[in-house]
Amino acid sequence: MVATGLSTASVAALLTLACLGSGCSNLSYYAQSIGGHLDLVARARPVDDWTADTATTPELRQRLVLSQRIRTFAVTDLALPDNRSYRRYADLGRTAAVWNVVAAPELSLTLQTWCFPVVGCVGYRGYYDQAAAEGEAKTLRADGLEVAVYGVPAYSTLGQLDWLGGDPLLSTFIRWPEGELARLIFHELSHQVVYADDDTSFNESFATAVERIGGARWLAAHADAAARAEYAGFDGRRNEFRELTGRYRARLDALYRSAAGDADKRAGKAALMAELRADYATLKATHWDGFAGYDSWFARANNASLGVLAVYNEWVPQFERLFEREGRDFGRFYAAVRHLAALPKAERHATLLAI
Repeated sequence: MVATGLSTASVAALLTLACLGSGCSNLSYYAQSIGGHLDLVARARPVDDWTADTATTPELRQRLVLSQRIRTFAVTDLALPDNRSYRRYADLGRTAAVWNVVAAPELSLTLQTWCFPVVGCVGYRGYYDQAAAEGEAKTLRADGLEVAVYGVPAYSTLGQLDWLGGDPLLSTFIRWPEGELARLIFHELSHQVVYADDDTSFNESFATAVERIGGARWLAAHADAAARAEYAGFDGRRNEFRELTGRYRARLDALYRSAAGDADKRAGKAALMAELRADYATLKATHWDGFAGYDSWFARANNASLGVLAVYNEWVPQFERLFEREGRDFGRFYAAVRHLAALPKAERHATLLAI
């Protein structure tokens, strides 16, 4: 349910030299990042090789051909980078590319951050092995934090690893509905356009805005009626999910920031979480015709899982308005976003608020 983005595990090759030069601690974390990414790269082969291989199933061949049409559209219509990313495919044989760990205090929605050379500070920590991610989550819970672990189907290396073949298409998302496949590719490529250190919400909101604008354009210009209807159903549920969780996130944040004592905050939190789950049950029963895609998320919902949702959507309306202000011209839009990324963080956010 959570949009994809830059995983800390994705930048292993960038981090390694910086880490060796600066004496980073926790070298085992970097080692798993390096090994995990290189394993992923080694599995990737050019899409043309896969489509020519008689062992490739017709279904996979069709999806790979579709992905290349989407990839070309990203360049010609969205002015996204024309490089080696998403021109190769890898079958990972697992459900996620990496597993992200996010954590937040008991009475706050503010995510814990981890800081790294080159990429700065981010609100999640990525692992190529799910057991390792769960191990990190156990440690964080022992420190009194609320924790969520979720699989990430794709990530971006910010265009810095084009010499290794760039970011490949993966088995973790290649069979997604057409509209979702297009949005994911557009989202990940947009991270190669602009990246601001120490500002995950800026980076992910920008990428989410690009995926929404680009996804709508792709569906209108190239998808058939069935694909558009499939996407409309999926996106409708997603928007209702965002509205519901956003409403309760705001109520929880107000509670946590209030002058109430911790005991009252805990009681209020328990009541709000019970209301959230009850509202979801009603929504599913009345609008989603038994759709169970979010059951696991609501069963495990906590401050960490609610906090990370805000990261992907906080500034999306501002970026969409900026796109309109720049005449719906992607080149001008990206230039304006690069200007924002170059500002100090506080000034950047103040400028976004004024849009």
